Amino acid sequence: MESLSEVIEFPLLQTPIDSHYRASTIPYRFPSDNPRKSTPTELSWILLFLNSIPSFKKRAESDTSVPDAAIKADKFAQRYTDILEDLKKDPESHGGPPDCILLCRLREQILRELGFADIFKKVKDEENAKAISLFENVVLLNDAIEDEVKRLENLVRGIFAGNIFDLGSAQLAEVFSKDGMSFLASCQNIVPRPWVIDDLDTFKNKWSKKSWKKVIIFVDNSGADIILGILPFARELLRRGTQVVLAANDLPSINDVTYSELIEIISKLKDEEGRLVGVSTSNLLIANSGNDLPVIDLTRVSQELAYLATDADLVVLEGMGRGIETNLYAQFKCDSLKIGMVKHPEVAQFLGGRLYDCVFKYNEVSSS
Repeated sequence: MESLSEVIEFPLLQTPIDSHYRASTIPYRFPSDNPRKSTPTELSWILLFLNSIPSFKKRAESDTSVPDAAIKADKFAQRYTDILEDLKKDPESHGGPPDCILLCRLREQILRELGFADIFKKVKDEENAKAISLFENVVLLNDAIEDEVKRLENLVRGIFAGNIFDLGSAQLAEVFSKDGMSFLASCQNIVPRPWVIDDLDTFKNKWSKKSWKKVIIFVDNSGADIILGILPFARELLRRGTQVVLAANDLPSINDVTYSELIEIISKLKDEEGRLVGVSTSNLLIANSGNDLPVIDLTRVSQELAYLATDADLVVLEGMGRGIETNLYAQFKCDSLKIGMVKHPEVAQFLGGRLYDCVFKYNEVSSS
């Protein structure tokens, strides 16, 4: 399951990268903190990951592709619990001090070592099939909105509604296992504006005056998120003559869509002429981001993506992991948009917002 591609720095990050970029948004510790003692922030995040273990164990137990899945799922839960307990006592154990990137990486490493390549495969396939059947209807509802700024706002609400489907959040995994998610109901239930970070009006203003020639979108979850949230937005950009690059994970992680899954999804959505409900996909590219986690460190992306990104003039980071927990304050040489829903109480508290609040952070680079 190891990826063979080399990773390099994302070329659109502000330079010098050392002084401008830190992947993790939330500071888990400060230089004045005792290196041998966990900080309150570290402890609260370790607890968050401890609380997610039962839902991951349950998924692993039911992975029919793994022999003795129940025994191995038990080993996973025990090993990951032990590591998290070690980090509580000594934050420098296991390659620490911990942040969300390290905590995710340790969890994925244990799962992969035990032979679990993709414990969310079944639920991803089910959700993708469901969302594919709804795609045309969602797109036609958008197309029926004649005012392009109102249509944009509807597309943005669709991205937030799709982003609710996130099995990395313990609360949402529970809601989801009870009754699934209704996409259109979710669109109606988004928290009212103003959101905790809300640059939508500025972006709407730019949308009507400016068009980007090339957009890189770092995508997030399978199912409604990619198919009913991001793809209608990407299709609207294609309609406006923009080239769109969708960057998806190299390897599976939680219910994030992978590069190979995304290629398959798009091929199922296209008609015989290669169009997405009437819109040509000749300007649509799918790229392997080189990433294998639900969060992303932009100093480590695939060479392919780095090459495709050199002439992009808008970078979009979508989802809580890539656009809020990491990269919220990342500075780029071009315009950027971070968009996602806040699904962990710890993140809501850090931002001073509500749980399930929305982040829509747009930064424009002046063309001097």
